[in-house]
Amino acid sequence: MKKYLLPAIIVGTMFSYSCKEEDAKNIKPTEVSFKKEGELTIFKATSDSIITQLDIEIAKTSYETQTGLMYRSSMKKNRGMLFIFDDVSPRYFYMKNTRIPLDIIYLNENLSIVSIQKNAKPLDESSLPSKVPAKYVLEVNAGLSDVWQLTEGDKITFSELSE
Repeated sequence: MKKYLLPAIIVGTMFSYSCKEEDAKNIKPTEVSFKKEGELTIFKATSDSIITQLDIEIAKTSYETQTGLMYRSSMKKNRGMLFIFDDVSPRYFYMKNTRIPLDIIYLNENLSIVSIQKNAKPLDESSLPSKVPAKYVLEVNAGLSDVWQLTEGDKITFSELSE
């Protein structure tokens, strides 16, 4: 009986492991859909004229700021994601698991644009830093910062929707 116990354990372990590995291969990330959590307006710094208005999702928690727009295949032109951090610090974003090209707009504590990373490539894990410390980051579809002619100093305002 003892001579069959060890081979039975080995075979059982291998079978168990292969089932888990097969299950892991079959897991597919779920497409995340947009949830409007606020509204954002971008203003020209020189004239206070409205450049554009967006519906936004807001990322505040550690999980939300780490996942951002990952696992999405598209985003409408009038939408974006606003990241709100607790402090003003150098910020570094990357495009891991992000399938849509983005413009990444860094803002200071006064809600003024301090840096823009244009046309961040999908799935690229290169670091995309702010030029200076930032408290907020706005992600929009790639190319929109040029369409809107955004420049450093332009400002935003935003409001969160009550739940």
